Amino acid sequence: MDTTVFDDTPRGRQLQAFNRLLDVMDDLREKCPWDRKQTMESLRHLTIEETYELSDAILKKDLPEIKKEIGDLMLHLVFYAKIASEQNAFDIADVLTAQCEKLIFRHPHIYGDVTAATEEEVKKNWEQLKLKEGNKSVLGGVPGSLPALVKAMRIQEKARGAGFDWDDKSQVWQKVQEELCEFEEEFNVADTTTIDKERATAEFGDLLFSLINFARFVDINPEEALERTNLKFIERFKYLETEAAKDGKRLQDMSLEEMDFYWNRAKKL
Repeated sequence: MDTTVFDDTPRGRQLQAFNRLLDVMDDLREKCPWDRKQTMESLRHLTIEETYELSDAILKKDLPEIKKEIGDLMLHLVFYAKIASEQNAFDIADVLTAQCEKLIFRHPHIYGDVTAATEEEVKKNWEQLKLKEGNKSVLGGVPGSLPALVKAMRIQEKARGAGFDWDDKSQVWQKVQEELCEFEEEFNVADTTTIDKERATAEFGDLLFSLINFARFVDINPEEALERTNLKFIERFKYLETEAAKDGKRLQDMSLEEMDFYWNRAKKL
């Protein structure tokens, strides 16, 4: 156990807490059968789960839960660095040093003589600097495994950083309407005509992409917006189930009109 003494300033307490986490990680890796067994691959899906749990807590504005989930994620990051250090690849100091150097390099308006007065100028400089680091495309930094909705948003943000974007929201909305019409045309066929599912799927994708683009343009996060709707639907549906059960009814036996009665009550709450 490291006996390093830190001063009682806020930074000193932060360093002491981080130092303690490193000590605990060393102990767990040495003494706990489960922790000894873990690999980067075995931790990967757990890290993804923890990330989503943090996202849920943020959407709920649950600060105690946010604190807990940040701690869980911090443990995972320290765990990956510990495993890498055992392989003589890198350790947590290498990770943090590299991150600091990258941030300093990508913020020449803070640490250099470049001027960037607006958020858009900062983003544009950021993407140009990433190309200097070896990225062959401004889209190269978008992880392939991202969920499609989040990936679309990141693709559009990065394209905007390179100057590829609409001039105003009316143009973007016109594109949404255009894609909606094209999607509708795939279904506006005679009743006897088989719908081309592949084409319809492609048009639906174009429509979603354009809607995400519009949301980004008016500063709405589409992932957050959809998740809020998901949570709202869950809350209302649970109310429907609970209140119907109180009245001795089963959803399987109810008509849609009967369900709507409870649904509308839920909307008023």
